Amino acid sequence: MAEGYLTTHVLDTARGCPAAKLAVSLYRIEGETRSLLAQMVTNADGRTDSPILPKGEFAVGIYELVFEAGDYLDAAGVPVEEPRFLDIVPIRFGISDPEAHYHVPLLLSPFGMSTYRGS
Repeated sequence: MAEGYLTTHVLDTARGCPAAKLAVSLYRIEGETRSLLAQMVTNADGRTDSPILPKGEFAVGIYELVFEAGDYLDAAGVPVEEPRFLDIVPIRFGISDPEAHYHVPLLLSPFGMSTYRGS
């Protein structure tokens, strides 16, 4: 049985704090099909309260995390641009080891973002 799981952590690098109350969705990508697996909101620490893809549901494949950055920036009081430079932030990645912990953090500011495979 697969023991892997998926987590994220969103940090607001412009304000120097966790990005709380940021909506995150997870999709599995199979060819042209995009299937919604989970929707969560980050907590005060910028993390979800549970793994986005928990043990037992973890499988090899292509996934996409979608971060609702524009809504978060609006709520954080960042002056609105029309359109926002960053609004919806998708990160598509592959899971190849079904027994590993995949951690996909997002470092976010109104004009930039970065990600990496964390631990």
